[in-house]
Amino acid sequence: MKLHELHDNPGATKKRKRIGRGPGSGTGKTGGRGIKGQNSRSGVAINGYEGGQMPLYQRLPKRGFNKPNRRAYAVINLGLIQKFIDAGKLDASAPITEDVLVSTGAIRRKLDGVRILAKGELTTAVTLTVTGASASAIEAVSKAGGSLTATSAVAAE
Repeated sequence: MKLHELHDNPGATKKRKRIGRGPGSGTGKTGGRGIKGQNSRSGVAINGYEGGQMPLYQRLPKRGFNKPNRRAYAVINLGLIQKFIDAGKLDASAPITEDVLVSTGAIRRKLDGVRILAKGELTTAVTLTVTGASASAIEAVSKAGGSLTATSAVAAE
């Protein structure tokens, strides 16, 4: 086998169809677009158009509501905090803030704040200062001997 002997399998490559290149090509003159009409013109974009019938996306009922000023919280569970403490990535003796959680990689980014949820088990006494927390998370932290301060007014929603 030499470099000049290399070639593709038969039928692996196909020649490009050259449209509008004379009558002998088979796709000359109108270029496979037919004669007249919207689709024969350039700049046609009729996705979702159903020929005058009400399009499907307009026939379906509208649902729901998107609140324009919705707050998006970065969520972390107590079980993950405990896992990071066990791995030595978080120091349980020092206060744990949102910035500490981001720098250790427990959460990716703060968004509009950090909210703690009670999934998992916390066995270490920790001091947490975050934007929000669920009522069961606050209870679980105090049961473990720590304290959780939620700075948001809507902390226990």
